[in-house]
Amino acid sequence: MTDIASLLFANEAFYLVFRNRDLEGMEALWAERADVSCLHPGWDALTTRDAVMESWRSILGNANAPAVVCRDPKARIQGETGLVVCYEQLGGSVLVATNVFLRDGAGWRMVHHQAGPCQVTPEDFDEEPEPPRVQ
Repeated sequence: MTDIASLLFANEAFYLVFRNRDLEGMEALWAERADVSCLHPGWDALTTRDAVMESWRSILGNANAPAVVCRDPKARIQGETGLVVCYEQLGGSVLVATNVFLRDGAGWRMVHHQAGPCQVTPEDFDEEPEPPRVQ
């Protein structure tokens, strides 16, 4: 698997555990030995692993939270850092997201996630979204 393919695989895994509300999977994806941060839409900046994981416990534990599907991911790698910019489709809404990963001995681990509003709509995509899957 190429470096870009493995980075996109890690990004797809993030959206899979997000969609499946898998807290253990989410915790496994985030770096433990590096500083992490997260900016959820409308939330304060979260700059510690404890705060980031607490936010995911809250989000993934909310039965009314909409399913999120990753659309049009674009990845690049600079040294040991991987960056994925993509869109998150939540029903009839779309957010733009940046996911930053750090390469460690176990593969790519997330160190930053940020999502926010954008001008893109679901109609801007050519096809229906597919749920995230890891093969």
